[in-house]
Amino acid sequence: MGADVDLEQEIQELKRRHNAVILAHYYQESEIQDVADFVGDSLALAQAAAKTQADVIVFCGVHFMAETAKILNPTRRVLLPDLKAGCSLSDRCPPAAFRAFKEKHPEHFVVSYVNSSAAVKAMSDVICTSSNAVKIVNQVPRDRQILFAPDQHLGRYVMKQTGRDMVLWPGSCIVHEIFSEKRLVQLKVQHPDAEVVAHPECEEAVLRHADFIGSTKALLDYVLKSPKREFIVVTEAGILHQMKRGAPDKLFIPAPPDNDCSCNECPYMRLNTLEKLYQCMRDGTPELTLPAELQTAALAPLRRMLEWSL
Repeated sequence: MGADVDLEQEIQELKRRHNAVILAHYYQESEIQDVADFVGDSLALAQAAAKTQADVIVFCGVHFMAETAKILNPTRRVLLPDLKAGCSLSDRCPPAAFRAFKEKHPEHFVVSYVNSSAAVKAMSDVICTSSNAVKIVNQVPRDRQILFAPDQHLGRYVMKQTGRDMVLWPGSCIVHEIFSEKRLVQLKVQHPDAEVVAHPECEEAVLRHADFIGSTKALLDYVLKSPKREFIVVTEAGILHQMKRGAPDKLFIPAPPDNDCSCNECPYMRLNTLEKLYQCMRDGTPELTLPAELQTAALAPLRRMLEWSL
């Protein structure tokens, strides 16, 4: 590819040529967020995918998000810049193991987090995101026991918020489980006026230091509206781009992991790049496909989520 290629301009031209829409998660690199038609969290992206009239959906996120878009749009093409962009939560809940786990609790109503494979979704009664998990669980009939998968930390948070007892699949996110309580406390000492905002996928020891807990979109909305000027942000660092755009006069401090790596950046999300986005739109590949019977089975719990989220 020549050095003189204006990738952003080329992407816009390809989008017009193919009647494509670009959906990007908040955890994508800033250059991708800036060329996307819609930037959001998992719930908002699922809602956008359900409403789109585009012929091609280019999903800048991870594999399960593109699967969700395909399930909701079985006749449309769904492209993912890098098919290797997976998810530790999804990977830690293999369908065969989940099926065996579910069979041990045959009477339970299954609520699965959207960060799961299409196969796990197909075995679920309803899907949720971190934005709507409390609302979804509150709508499960009170006489039904609940199995919640795959994020145990989100599950525990939801249990506290709803008062519902749930059987939890023992999964976790590699990004959110690595935040250090000790280093967070040290950071709070260094910035005594800063509020701590955290994602519910974080471990309970970290969440107890948070002034506000919410989904990625909820965190963004909170810091933009808050009169506070400094925030320690305990989630994937990609959200800081939108926070800084929305409130350039405020200070946003990414929470430190428990070592010196860049572990507050999701390695799967960062597999997508602006160059890969351009190439996948130019070549029409890689395209995400799913067996028709799997799409049909996973569609019902996703539709139920969208209905219960209204």
